[in-house]
Amino acid sequence: MKFIGELTKGIVKDNPIFVLVLGICPTLAVTTSVNNAIGMGMAATFVLICSNFIISLIKDITPSKIRIPVYIVVIASFVSIVDMVMAAYVPALHKSLGLFIPLIVVNCIILGRAEAFASKNNMISSLADGIGMGFGFTLSLIVVGAIRELLGNGTLLQMRVMPDSFDPMLVAILAPGAFITLGFLMALMNMIKERK
Repeated sequence: MKFIGELTKGIVKDNPIFVLVLGICPTLAVTTSVNNAIGMGMAATFVLICSNFIISLIKDITPSKIRIPVYIVVIASFVSIVDMVMAAYVPALHKSLGLFIPLIVVNCIILGRAEAFASKNNMISSLADGIGMGFGFTLSLIVVGAIRELLGNGTLLQMRVMPDSFDPMLVAILAPGAFITLGFLMALMNMIKERK
């Protein structure tokens, strides 16, 4: 029961973007298309799952005074793996995400979950937390990316879905469009929570 609770809390109840307001930088920067959103979400999820797992294993042998640097080394190792694998197998996506892949090291979600959860819980719960939070993060990126790509380009997954008469709103794929989209989605999430 606890495993399912940890697995599902990141989707709505403790959604990292819309509720905890973590990981906003990549959310605003890379969600110009659904492809970018999926790539960033999968990369961050891999790092989150692996770092949560390792940190839950080493938490008892890590001195308290150096725990944060140790966690950052663990996270940076997995980010390096993701960076190299993406550069080798999906170079177009790697180029599109650019600097935001190495910046996963300082993503608030990953270090926050390491410090607040994985360092205090067992391996199974930490794995469930990593999977749930990663899935919630990816899902949120996809929603923001889909809205911005649809309104800004008239496409979804780079396929035209809007009629030829549709006039794309350029602001949707620019930085202000990211803030506006995220603001509306956060307001919608709060409204839904208030009604419960």
